Parts: sequence; structure tokens; C-alpha cells
Amino acid sequence: MNAITLDHVVKRFGTTEAVRELSLSVGTGEMFGLIGPDGAGKTTTIRMVCGLLRSDAGRITVLGHDPIRDHRALTGSVGYLSQRFSLYGDLSIDENIAFFAEIHGLNHYAERRNRLLDMTQLTPFRSRLADNLSGGMKQKLALACTLVHEPSLVLLDEPTTGVDPISRREFWKLLSEFRAEGVTIVMATPYLDEAERCSRVALLHEGRLLADDTPDALRAAMTGALFEVIVADHRQARDAIARLPHVSSVQMFGERAHVRFDEDGRASADDLKQELHEAGLAVESVRPVATSLEDVFIARLGGEQS
Repeated sequence: MNAITLDHVVKRFGTTEAVRELSLSVGTGEMFGLIGPDGAGKTTTIRMVCGLLRSDAGRITVLGHDPIRDHRALTGSVGYLSQRFSLYGDLSIDENIAFFAEIHGLNHYAERRNRLLDMTQLTPFRSRLADNLSGGMKQKLALACTLVHEPSLVLLDEPTTGVDPISRREFWKLLSEFRAEGVTIVMATPYLDEAERCSRVALLHEGRLLADDTPDALRAAMTGALFEVIVADHRQARDAIARLPHVSSVQMFGERAHVRFDEDGRASADDLKQELHEAGLAVESVRPVATSLEDVFIARLGGEQS
């Protein structure tokens, strides 16, 4: 059974089409990632799923309900953590969780609150005011407030943006624990390394779906040997590398070039280095690398724009 289904959904803001004919589904119990840069349509999609925005076309179903028409029926089953989740700075950790529990009509929430505090490692700080928490602790408290009413579906809009790497790792550990309990999690993020942790991802660009599959399947679809090349003059490297025999694509990541060979090309790092030298490029390093979701996204984006 699908927790969420979007069928040819469109959302416009004036003349801007923020979401374009978007169709995807999220299975119950999945950790699903909406992946893409700013302006990709991630936040708009999540807000439509929450029933905070009405789509201009298409159909959305959330836990068997229409999120606009049946909004009240969904509030007890859905948790939503927005980009600007508002904690009350003059309330303590305990008081913030109590406030959000009571908003959802919960009277007996002490046990749930204690468990969430233990899981987020906030128990020693439960009397501290939210204004005095670090960025990572605020995000963990925001997650606890989102989960206190025990929703079966949680929607997270870029919750780790601006959070330090250690806190990001702890946040993902928490999400994995909640997913193990059967909670369906949909997370919007611009970070492709976070997408690797999802069971399935949708790659979005300018409101359009580029790809929708498991990270492993998306990477496996990229055939041919891949090498990372660093040359002294990376500005001229792209055109020179692209002219080499059997090169199917060249993607630049700053000073690094990811060079993919077609399936007919028998390439080794030494052969590639020699060919680059013969092409007049001062090579600093060449090494084989595994395909990342960043490679997939850029390749799919190139196909969309070609």
C-alpha cells in the first residue's frame, strides 16, 4: 500500500510553474528522499502533501485521503517539520514538547516525551530554554515535537540544512530508528550524500521529475568505467578530455573531472593518464571511482536539457 501518491500534479505561482506534471508514490514504511537544488519544487511538493497548498492540477492521496478535503482526518497521522519550524525560545525542552503534545489533544504523553528525550539524547538538558540550545539540539527537539503524537507519516523539509556534520549524523541515526518502528519518512534535502541513506529517491529539477528509483538502481544504470581526473588547467580540460576516444561524458566538479567511458572502451588509469599527457594536459592524478548520485543527477540533468 502507498502512503502517498501524486498523479500528474501541477502547482503554479503566477507565471512560475513550481511543480510540473509530477507523478510518484511513496510506499508505507519507506525512507523516501525528495532530492534537488533550491527551486526544484521540494518544499512546494511537501506542502501540497501536507494540505497546506492546493494543487492546480492532478491528484494527491495521503494515507488514503485527500490532503485538502480530509485535512482534519490526517492531522493525527502526519507529522510535518518545516524549514522554519518554530520552537518557543522562552520555553524549556520539556515545555516545548508538552505544548505540541497538547495541540494534538494528548493528555497522557509523559512516557512518550521521556522516550523521545532519551532517543534524542536531550534528557540531561530538558530544563534548558530552547533559545539556549545549539543548532543540532534545536533540530532534535523539533523532531521530538513533530513525533510526540506518534504519526505514521513524517514529512521533513530540509531538516539538516545549516546543521554541523556530527549533528547531521545523529539526526539520521534517529530517523533510521523511527523507520525501524514502521514510520514512513519523506525527507526533502539538497544533499546528495543524504540521498544515499534513503530506500528510494526522486531527483527533481525545476519542478520536474528526472528519476525515481533506489540509489543502487540509479547508480547501476550508469554503465561504463568512471575515472576522476585532476589536471592543472581544469578550465580547458573538459573539451580536451571529451575529444579522447570512447569518452561518453565529462562532468566537472570544480577542479575535478569525472570521465565516463562507453561500454566499448577498455580504459585503465594509466592509459587515460597517457592519453591526457599526449593531449597536452598536465595531469595531477587519475583514479577509478564509483558512480555517485551526484554523477547520476548531473547526467540526468544533461539529458533533460539536451
